[in-house]
Amino acid sequence: MTTTSFGVFLIPDAEDHERTVGRAITAEELGLDLIGIQDHPYQRRFLDTFVLLSFIAARTRRIRLTPDVANLPLRPPAVLAKMAATIDVLSEGRFELGLGAGSFWDAIEGMGGPRRTSKQSVDAL
Repeated sequence: MTTTSFGVFLIPDAEDHERTVGRAITAEELGLDLIGIQDHPYQRRFLDTFVLLSFIAARTRRIRLTPDVANLPLRPPAVLAKMAATIDVLSEGRFELGLGAGSFWDAIEGMGGPRRTSKQSVDAL
């Protein structure tokens, strides 16, 4: 049987990180199931998604955590796997890894990532 889950999508705002963390805590208190945080490391105004998820994991006890979605072109697979496994251990199994094929190719290239075609992006997943 499939169960329905409800969650919240949070923006990793660097200028008001306490508000973001506070919203995560409130989401847990309200009984939501999942917190998703977008992963756009090329956005100057955003905190790093994985570091922020680790911080939120330390401030919550039940709610599940996920990058919405992890930017694969900027995160080498072995490093991404290690980060995901570490957050999963530290959060006592509450981490869910969502992968994205990539978009915003100019920004990805600007950070040293590869520009891929749609087929290359899907193959990379």
